[in-house]
Amino acid sequence: MADRIRRTLALSALGICALLSLSSALAGQKRNRSDDPLSKWRSGEYPGIRYVGSALCAECHRSRAGTQSATPMAHAIEFPEACRVFHAHERLTFRNGPYSYLIVRDRNQWTYTVSEGAKSISEAVLYCFGEGKVGQTYVFKHNGLFYESRVSYYEELQNLEITTGHPHEVPSSLEEALGRPMSQDEAKSCFACHAPSAVTAAGLQLDRLIPGVTCESCHGPGEKHVASVKAGLKAQIFNPGKLDANDLSQEFCGSCHRSFDTVMLMPKQGGVNNVRFQPYRMFNSRGHNQADPRISCIACHDPHERLERNAGFYDSKCLACHLSTAKEARTDTRHAPACPVETRQCVTCHMPKAEVPEMHFKFTDHWIRVAKPNDPVPR
Repeated sequence: MADRIRRTLALSALGICALLSLSSALAGQKRNRSDDPLSKWRSGEYPGIRYVGSALCAECHRSRAGTQSATPMAHAIEFPEACRVFHAHERLTFRNGPYSYLIVRDRNQWTYTVSEGAKSISEAVLYCFGEGKVGQTYVFKHNGLFYESRVSYYEELQNLEITTGHPHEVPSSLEEALGRPMSQDEAKSCFACHAPSAVTAAGLQLDRLIPGVTCESCHGPGEKHVASVKAGLKAQIFNPGKLDANDLSQEFCGSCHRSFDTVMLMPKQGGVNNVRFQPYRMFNSRGHNQADPRISCIACHDPHERLERNAGFYDSKCLACHLSTAKEARTDTRHAPACPVETRQCVTCHMPKAEVPEMHFKFTDHWIRVAKPNDPVPR
């Protein structure tokens, strides 16, 4: 009997795997169709269509362009001369064993220096990754390779500390203390999210880099769209807002903010750091991973606007689906159960903040649930 049960379970597992593989293959075919706008956006392949720049987009979309330029995404990468962290701090320092770190202005550039006694290595900071509201990491070149700095700036500390994901142990050499050399694929992946304008199917083209995520980073090149609008024809631009909720959250936003599929391939699903991977956390939220436009990233966050930090702002988003009280009549659109405790500041209980110690910051946990005091953060 035990052998039969084991064989049955094994066959069931094989059947499930086969179904999952078929489902994944069919989904992949859908996502990779040449006429699929999401596939075109993902590949960056728009033959014969030029990028026109956000200034031209702003001629018609002035209010959107004006507010988007103030968002964290618009400052996902900064050149050192425009880096607000650098302008607010004349010197940034850190020490790890015998190695001391210093970021300071040197004539017309900012330099990243690691010293061990009388020995030191200095390189010019080329790019500042991240706005600095949480943290900021620096990229430079050493011996012809891009490097990710071993230390980063953290807003909570107002200074440098070990970069998230780097070992905290004392390095064995000055070269190791510098940071992590990046492969071409890694560099391309980083720039693809922080400065999409610099990435093409052929690789990095840093001469065309526009700092941060701009209009055409999400909507694709605008030349055909501008020509169509001027001719009085139908708009010819990719609008991610028209994607279904799962494609939008997992495929589009998740391409940078980490989808369920991406996180599942990480060792230990990214550990405590996956608290900041919102699409992954949303997908794990029971009842909140459906293809419902009210349950997607843009249902709560307008990418053209600054992030709203007032918890009460999101109540209307929750009550678009949930009843206000148990006595309220259910409708076709509002039939999710009412919270028996409160109808205000829903996110403070159901999307509590969780700390990522390495980043010295508490992130809003998008794994929506009934979170009880002292419950462990789900992974």
